[in-house]
Amino acid sequence: MASDPSGRQRDEIRRDFREAVNMTPAELEKWLATDESKAVGQHKDGGESVGHASGRRIVTLLRTAKDDLDDDDLGHMRKVTGYVHRHMAQRPAGDTSGSTWRYSLMNWGHDPEK
Repeated sequence: MASDPSGRQRDEIRRDFREAVNMTPAELEKWLATDESKAVGQHKDGGESVGHASGRRIVTLLRTAKDDLDDDDLGHMRKVTGYVHRHMAQRPAGDTSGSTWRYSLMNWGHDPEK
């Protein structure tokens, strides 16, 4: 992405993000408060996982007016979209309802069971 994306690029990034993130801010906040959410993902120095931190930022992004999104926000939105697409392509066989695969995706704002 260019350092200053055009209006069309910004619209495309926001559209792709909204398609990838299928949880509402309230659903995501409720999920992030669970032990299951906190247990999955790559944890830095024993602290919060990358996905959990991303989930908190996604809640903020979902509540931010489109005109208030800056280039850093758009960059994170692209990262989220890429993560969701990559991990959806790696869906494991069988029931995934209680899987770490699903839980990890949910930390990134996407519930594959919706």
